[in-house]
Amino acid sequence: MNLVRVSPVCGDDMTRLIPERESLTVEFKSDRDKLADQELVAAVICLANTDGGDLYVGVEDDGRGTGIHPSRRNVAGLTAMIANKTVPPVTVRVEIIDAEGQAVVRVGVSNSRQLVGTSEGLLQRRRIKADGSPECIPFYPHEFAGRQSDLGLLDYSALPVGDAQVEDLDPLERERLRQFVDRYGGDRSLVGLSDHELDGALGLVSADADRPRPTVAGLLLLGRESALRRHLPTHEVAFQVLEGTAVRVNDFYRTPLLRTFAHVDELFNARVVEEELEMDLFRVPVPNFDRRAFREAFVNASCCGSYAASTRVAWLERSSAMKTRLGSCWSDLLKPGSSRRTASRKDALTRSAPRSTRRWDKRRITCARRASTQFSKNRWC
Repeated sequence: MNLVRVSPVCGDDMTRLIPERESLTVEFKSDRDKLADQELVAAVICLANTDGGDLYVGVEDDGRGTGIHPSRRNVAGLTAMIANKTVPPVTVRVEIIDAEGQAVVRVGVSNSRQLVGTSEGLLQRRRIKADGSPECIPFYPHEFAGRQSDLGLLDYSALPVGDAQVEDLDPLERERLRQFVDRYGGDRSLVGLSDHELDGALGLVSADADRPRPTVAGLLLLGRESALRRHLPTHEVAFQVLEGTAVRVNDFYRTPLLRTFAHVDELFNARVVEEELEMDLFRVPVPNFDRRAFREAFVNASCCGSYAASTRVAWLERSSAMKTRLGSCWSDLLKPGSSRRTASRKDALTRSAPRSTRRWDKRRITCARRASTQFSKNRWC
């Protein structure tokens, strides 16, 4: 049996191998009274059905290491027990570490590409509560599609919608899409297509030649409001403006995404204020919010939202920043790595109104400053 020794923490240069607190990927379990195998296996499947992580057995909820039960020292037996009691079998990495004189078991769990349950039929996942602490909750069948979409195993937006008909797609929204292509410089090859060809090119209807049906992406982009409420009741976009704790705007939309974008874009543009900076012979307008960044974030948020769950895409504007919310989690606007996209929605939206690669106005200020310097020296680059 190999022991990995953990030195006491004595300053900022030391790295604590046992985290100080639990998180989405870290779970502590006390083993003073011998943790039941069922509870240990349940913690493993919770991690496997979320983002993976480490399970520390012999650690209290406050992060104190109190040691493991003597029967827990058989590493090979613990690995086999977990594999035998999970379906499909979960392979874990188990090691015993010596934390300041206390033996602690660390069980490394990988993010599973399949849904994992216990041999007794328990299926759970992990989430963060409002107070920041994690918990395991039941994994319901209607959430399976969202999980598979997160893993890239299923494009939920490309699935045909139940008993929806092609007539549920609004012709006026198709014309709006063509206008968006022309206005924002989208894929020009879409403009000359017939309605049937346009729907097929963007994956807005299924490929079934006998009975084509609208896909989730098709209803989201072009669906009539009545069809959206009937087939996609979780679709909703909120736009909120707060001044301190006072709510100035609190609008909710359950309309097709392109129409919703037009409404939200008008609300956003009305709140953009530009400040003009002068540098020598140049004047540079600097807005409080970048319009192109907003459009990019809107497309990202619309592609990220999981319509397999009861969530909404929400925008929150304050005087100093704007944030977007997907489901129950607020994230900073354009935060790197925060997006989860489904291919059909992304393709349709980006081809009709592609995202901008230009970032913040600080670059424009820098360019203007350099240009004024070159002009003053009678040099041009």
